Amino acid sequence: MKAHDDFSDYYQELLEGRYDRPDRIVLNGYFPLGQTGGGFRYWWRRLTGSDELDQEHVLRMAGRFSRRVHAYAKRRRVPLVHCEPGVRKHELAEQHRPTDPKFTGLFLILVVKAPAPVWEVTTSSHGVPHLTRKTPWPYVNHYHFHVIDKEWGHLTFKMSGHPPFGTQVMLNGHEWVERRAHERTIAAVKEGNCFVGGSDLPALDRLADALCDERAIGRVTEVCDRWVYSTCLCFALDREEQQRSGFRYEYSCFQVEYSRNLLFARGTVLEEVYQGFIDRTRRVLDVPTLKTIFGRKHRPHQLRHPAAVVPRIERVLDGSVHDLTVFKVHFGRLTLKVYDKGARVLRIEVIAHSIKELRCGKRLEKLPIMLARLQRMVIEFLNVVQAAHCGALDPTALDTLPQPTQRGAQRLAGIDIQKPRMRAVVEAVLHLAPKPDGFTTGELAAGTCVLLRQSTYTARHAAYDLRKLRGKGLVARVGTTRRYQPTTPAIRTLVALLILREKIIKPVLAGAGKPKPGRPPKRVHPLDVHYENLQREMRHTLDTLGLAA
Repeated sequence: MKAHDDFSDYYQELLEGRYDRPDRIVLNGYFPLGQTGGGFRYWWRRLTGSDELDQEHVLRMAGRFSRRVHAYAKRRRVPLVHCEPGVRKHELAEQHRPTDPKFTGLFLILVVKAPAPVWEVTTSSHGVPHLTRKTPWPYVNHYHFHVIDKEWGHLTFKMSGHPPFGTQVMLNGHEWVERRAHERTIAAVKEGNCFVGGSDLPALDRLADALCDERAIGRVTEVCDRWVYSTCLCFALDREEQQRSGFRYEYSCFQVEYSRNLLFARGTVLEEVYQGFIDRTRRVLDVPTLKTIFGRKHRPHQLRHPAAVVPRIERVLDGSVHDLTVFKVHFGRLTLKVYDKGARVLRIEVIAHSIKELRCGKRLEKLPIMLARLQRMVIEFLNVVQAAHCGALDPTALDTLPQPTQRGAQRLAGIDIQKPRMRAVVEAVLHLAPKPDGFTTGELAAGTCVLLRQSTYTARHAAYDLRKLRGKGLVARVGTTRRYQPTTPAIRTLVALLILREKIIKPVLAGAGKPKPGRPPKRVHPLDVHYENLQREMRHTLDTLGLAA
């Protein structure tokens, strides 16, 4: 049973359903013996039966790989395209994707230059070969083999043409769930890269769970081995050479994506909720820019009957059907994203650009642990987003926060957001609130320096301010580590205090004096109307109290 999050629970009445799934999984395939000079020489001896190895032999093997690929593509009439840097290869592959739904096999080869570890062979005075890695890594040809698999759909194998032929495998968990659903006759209506109305979302959610358990390791290994030897490595080593030299790949995880998808009952409600969420949380969570791709259609207001829902057949390549607004937060090599997908889907996604950021190992056997951690990150991110989206202020907070506290034998000062330093610390804590696994005092100090626009605020100052926040129960330590996270009630309180000061008290008092005559603007924001009404009443209140504005 998947854990719930505060955001989807808050909007439960507006949702038609939800589902989680692993999205893109990128694996590195490597030959263990080929990673060291001694291991490579041992493999070469098993392959050729001799110790005769020099740079010419290595380059000759790379040239043979290229000639075989080009000859195979010409003979089998498989499109082979040499791409320039910057070309979106996946979009190019979608244009060549076979229209026959029963097609399986290789349908496209792309050739791109990219850096790769390449062995440089030198010979000693005694005739003994010595292998070293070229630094920096040289740019060599990489071959992208695009394959259609009966279970996984579109797969991509990116292989270096130089020995030991390192490869990278890209799998799409969404296509695996879709094909599995069709096999089991589960309703799955797809629009773009998401399931929409008319789909059996609970059943699809249970299917996606199969990619998060221990059995997923065998499934992923099986599909990689099914194609990498017979479709990719065969251009460098035939089956007999592979067996004689003992060439076998092992796999480690490189990138993983995980998403939670919320299907709203109405598209206009999704638009209203998402845009309001962006307006209220963008500044709090420090999102400097938003990427918006404008579509050609408005989101549907009424929900069509499920029987009237027809799956799209054509692929949209000339632009988005509906608007697409991406809300993105970066923390090192981790990215947390929220964006509206299709007509009624809101997707919350976490991307581990480098598995090292998860600190749980890289081998494929750790995949279930990685996905579990990514799922927890999605839930924690949504909890933070919901707390920042709907702030709440305790009536006694304005009086109790500035008062001092006692932690053990140490007496600490209170929290006064009227002071610029404390206000900057509070804002930095909110900016770091979505960070997975919490933040350190050094990160808090760096964020506060940016807000204060000075470099005199150090980690020692941050440690002292953290003690004050912990004394008020606003920040808690993450386990036994030296990392910290604000609690969910604290986020609501701090957001409410900042909104009260920055969005209510300051604007109202700024215009509480005599109204300035002038030409009214043609377009007035609804918030400005509320400000004018509050300022008008404030002026009457100040006159009654006998205060000068």
